[in-house]
Amino acid sequence: MENTVSETIREAHPQVSAGSTAKLIREVRRAPYRKYTAEEKIRIVLEGFRMEIPISDLCRMDGIAAGIYYKWLKDFMEVGKSRLKGDSLRESNRDEVEGLKRENERLKRLVGEHT
Repeated sequence: MENTVSETIREAHPQVSAGSTAKLIREVRRAPYRKYTAEEKIRIVLEGFRMEIPISDLCRMDGIAAGIYYKWLKDFMEVGKSRLKGDSLRESNRDEVEGLKRENERLKRLVGEHT
């Protein structure tokens, strides 16, 4: 007769109870779908920047595929680029916004005087 997965685990590891077997199975099934926090992704990408160890070894140690690492690296670089671009646009527009505010106030006064 075929054993179920739970029975097989209990035979191999007698100290495992029925409740913990189900928990272990859920954890094993969920393992390939591990979610990495933003901090973990940043840490991994920055470790790759340091180039102390090859990217393949870094990926193996952290349990990710090299393609995932390069996707995170691309996202990291794009966000940084857009953020820096946004800062320079904000700085260049600041004077323009102040000028437009002054002109708006002047026009409001003119309309008020006219009515």
